[in-house]
Amino acid sequence: MAKKKKAKKAPKTKRQDGIASVDEHVLDRLYVVIDSRKGADPETSYTARLFSRGRQQIAKKLGEEAVEALIEGIRGDKPKLVGESADMLYHLLTLWAATGVKPAAVWAELARREGLSGIAEKASRKK
Repeated sequence: MAKKKKAKKAPKTKRQDGIASVDEHVLDRLYVVIDSRKGADPETSYTARLFSRGRQQIAKKLGEEAVEALIEGIRGDKPKLVGESADMLYHLLTLWAATGVKPAAVWAELARREGLSGIAEKASRKK
């Protein structure tokens, strides 16, 4: 019996339009779409509507989605928790875009914390 060849990895090339890259994470791609909706028509885009209402409204929606995710986490309803988590991440990315925070900055902070205990990391913030 012949051995199967390993599938080749997708190339790590960026598209010229900057919209997406094969090696980007879905959250990076979603952020680009969200950020592109700044100044779009609020009548045709929910994201544009959020931007038109300002950071406070975006933050409020993030809080609402976080509470809904918390409730589903306590209830233990996995499918609903998945949906609410996706809503929460969307609103978090929208808040980042509204404030000019790039996902790469958050990923870098997470990488910096990688391998640190939560207790040690929190203690380092108090200094």
